Amino acid sequence: MNSKAIVHSALASVLSLGLLAAAGQASAAEEDKGKGAEKCYGIVKAGKNDCQTSAHACAGQASKDGQGDSWVYVPKGSCEKIVDGSLKPKV
Repeated sequence: MNSKAIVHSALASVLSLGLLAAAGQASAAEEDKGKGAEKCYGIVKAGKNDCQTSAHACAGQASKDGQGDSWVYVPKGSCEKIVDGSLKPKV
């Protein structure tokens, strides 16, 4: 094996490990949010939603403020205290 192939293999390994670590941290954060937080619909600002809706597949894609099917995590028990907050999507 030449030195160029060894360097490429080493770089690929480092990048793979970094991606695996990032994926593990993301899933751990998602689990933590599920324990002490709840999804709150209808209170997001445009582009600030936490995850997918029926209209799009990713976070940060809410098209308008207060979009009824977009949600953000809030501390458990606080959603229904927020004006226009709902534990269920609004149609």
